[in-house]
Amino acid sequence: MDQSNKAQHPVKSVHKTFDITEALQELDGAGVTELAEYTGITKSSVHNYLSTLRERGYVVKQGNEYHVAIKFLGLGAFARHRQNVYEVAKPEVASLAQETGELANLLVEEHGKGIYILREVGSQAVSVDKYTGGQVHLHNTALGKAILAHMPEERVKSILDRHGMVRSTENTITSQSKLFDELEQIRKTGVAFDRQERLKGLRCVAAPVLRNDEYIEAAISVSGPLSRMQQERFEEEIPELLRSAVNIIELNIAYG
Repeated sequence: MDQSNKAQHPVKSVHKTFDITEALQELDGAGVTELAEYTGITKSSVHNYLSTLRERGYVVKQGNEYHVAIKFLGLGAFARHRQNVYEVAKPEVASLAQETGELANLLVEEHGKGIYILREVGSQAVSVDKYTGGQVHLHNTALGKAILAHMPEERVKSILDRHGMVRSTENTITSQSKLFDELEQIRKTGVAFDRQERLKGLRCVAAPVLRNDEYIEAAISVSGPLSRMQQERFEEEIPELLRSAVNIIELNIAYG
């Protein structure tokens, strides 16, 4: 954990509350016994935490299982709308999805992970496993690499040390030196590629959104199946669309 984010006097009950709610998300719902085994918290304590969260409306019970409640969506939507880049980029991301027919995304970095704050679905878009609000590692996605390329080297190393370089597919970059070589190339070209590095069969092209030509705000991307993301379309057409969209977004951020 980054020392700047580490609480000087952490409250154990808060940690346990979020251990339980995050476990509910990861398990897609669970009963008291399963949660106790998964988190290492006693069954009686898990039950008490769940009862309190349910009383506050942040957990729902369906049969013998508990699930994260939709009330969390309100907090996430509020946080998303505080991101100025969301409103500015929304029309361009929608346009990318419409023009390409694929899935267009807007991702920001928080606490060393990538968070999707907008996903627009084109007419031919494939369904993938991430949703608005979903988190991903930065090293194995085009969006994440576009963001890492415009961070100070020490910050990038700190993120990699904290979250590791998980191998998702045989194409995932797991070497820091190889990743840094690619980040340098991204800075030169203005685009990043995901060549089936997070999901087999899926390719993605991304571009960074900068403020004042240096501060990284976010990244936008277009992703699609390998069969449609080939040669000129993958390497030239979609990168050019992304550069054009980024140009408009950055102008609106600077002067809007």
